[in-house]
Amino acid sequence: MDDYLSNYVTSISDALRCISITNNMGDSLKSGPALEMWVNTTKSIRDSCGTFFFIGNGASASMAEHMSHDCFQNADMLTQTCSETSHITAIANDLSYEDVFSYRISKTLSEKDMLIAISSSGNSPNVVKAIKTAKELGVFVVTVTGKSADNTARTLGDLNFHVPLDTYGLVESAHAILLHCWLDLFLDKYMGGRH
Repeated sequence: MDDYLSNYVTSISDALRCISITNNMGDSLKSGPALEMWVNTTKSIRDSCGTFFFIGNGASASMAEHMSHDCFQNADMLTQTCSETSHITAIANDLSYEDVFSYRISKTLSEKDMLIAISSSGNSPNVVKAIKTAKELGVFVVTVTGKSADNTARTLGDLNFHVPLDTYGLVESAHAILLHCWLDLFLDKYMGGRH
């Protein structure tokens, strides 16, 4: 038991060092240039008053809301999520649960915006449909996934970050680190530093 925490942290750390990143052509990217591309695209979208739309289910929904707020408060980004109960239950009831993200995306996003899709499995039908809807609109899509390396979402984004971990707790923890790394690099590079 003494080594449990150490092994747990090491698992996350090792996976982040081995993160797999691809572009929309399926080409592998190194982490430094990929993160730089994400941050520079973020700057361009922020400067043109684009919206950063975050989605996820369960714990990933909480992470989406958390990152949406952090980006709004700390980086002056226009952000949006659609995790509110009335939206989810109305769309799920009137259309389908598969439409809870894509319905709003189809009505609010355009080529000046960014979608950040967070999914541990990368196979949630509502996340996959949201990504496809966003791509049809010309939205820049970043996927953040884990579990199976051949999950659906990681073949669909402009930038796809896959953390090679197999359990939800580990994947979700790694996703939190990756998302904060992106925001902190943006703050360090363009906003005078983290606070």
